[in-house]
Amino acid sequence: MEKNLLDILRIGIFYDGYYFYKVSNYYKYEHEKKARISIGGLHNFIRSEVAGLTKTDMRQCQIIDAHYFKGRSSAKELGEKVQSERVFEDILMRENIVTHYLPLRYGENNMYQEKGIDVWLALEAYELAIYKHFDILVLVAGDGDYVPLVRKLHTVGTQVMLISWDFSYHNENGDMMETKTSRQLLEEVFYPVQMHQRIEQNNNDFIKEVFVPERTFEKLPIVFNFRPENAPEEGGEEFTSTIFSINPNGFGFIKDESKNNIFFHYSRVTNSEWDELKTGMKIKYTVEEDEERSKRDEAVRYRATKVTVID
Repeated sequence: MEKNLLDILRIGIFYDGYYFYKVSNYYKYEHEKKARISIGGLHNFIRSEVAGLTKTDMRQCQIIDAHYFKGRSSAKELGEKVQSERVFEDILMRENIVTHYLPLRYGENNMYQEKGIDVWLALEAYELAIYKHFDILVLVAGDGDYVPLVRKLHTVGTQVMLISWDFSYHNENGDMMETKTSRQLLEEVFYPVQMHQRIEQNNNDFIKEVFVPERTFEKLPIVFNFRPENAPEEGGEEFTSTIFSINPNGFGFIKDESKNNIFFHYSRVTNSEWDELKTGMKIKYTVEEDEERSKRDEAVRYRATKVTVID
């Protein structure tokens, strides 16, 4: 696909929000970068990538539409959690990204889960590709459920670029989890871009812009912190103690001799960034018994459901 100098190559971007949330947390808490993904920087990288692949001047590669789909905490969870969501919404609005939310719902075993997000994204992407005549639709996702969408887009002449990451991370129980891009999805798209490889190679000037510079983010609240899909109900008696230890991979322990110290995960911290926490810092927290974790490690029987810094 080559464009003459007067043509504009029309790009549409569609985010699987929870997938992007996990990616951003990985680079903030687990990767040596210790930085968030920059939306604006990622968009510039996408434009440069499209320009190179299509042999088009980057000025002609224009993002004409961008959409973000995610499950959302309910209105009853007002306070710092909702404030942090609003901060991220401000970032999305500044980048002209349209947000689409569905409420998180109880699924199996009374766990919060996203329901219908992938279907909604697929329907909107297909309809807008026809209506707005995207030359390239960029999908920020990794799930094989999007394969039918990719095939349908090809039938209407829209080529698909996939922006995806493979990575390992610690979940809120401290277990190591792995996220891998669907092999079938990688094979179906015209332009697969595996970002973890590009970032490690660091051979593109635009890669540096993909991360938020530390100085511009350090005083902002946690912007990706919403209730995880397997989170327990919050509430119960609130206790006061101090942070016993911090692991740079996003989890730590609260000092509590009666309960043999209490595990906590970065997603449970309501009013501070993880890299601002220190051992000995005074906190308030609510706690629950962690049956699954105690089966593996008798010394760790409890985890915090909410942690608030009071120092």
